[in-house]
Amino acid sequence: VQLVESGGGMAQTGGSLTLSCAASGFIFDDYAIGWFRQLPGTQNREGISMIGLYDHSTYYGDSTRGRFTIASDNAKNTVYLEMKDLKVEDTATYFCAARPLSGLSVKRWMYSGDPGSTYWGQGTQVTVSS
Repeated sequence: VQLVESGGGMAQTGGSLTLSCAASGFIFDDYAIGWFRQLPGTQNREGISMIGLYDHSTYYGDSTRGRFTIASDNAKNTVYLEMKDLKVEDTATYFCAARPLSGLSVKRWMYSGDPGSTYWGQGTQVTVSS
């Protein structure tokens, strides 16, 4: 399994960025892709959004609902995270993660990351300044 994030960078408050996660090495429809972020100076990763690649069902955390949109292009094996109305507190390293749909509990995955079942990308930095 390989996950490659791109699209991070710098933005001003109120601005927008779109992250991409290019995935390979697994059957796309059998997995969910999630976006997690790690705030500066912390070790925990916050699950912010996920999409089931078979039925395109989505989930958003409270901190991003209404501002971020997740979508997948199954033909390109790519998942996108469109981030609008960015805030300084969105500054973080953003990670793409893949987990098999079998046995998936969305809330558990978003809160704990299911470390034994999840594959991670290397992360992409997003910095929002005022």
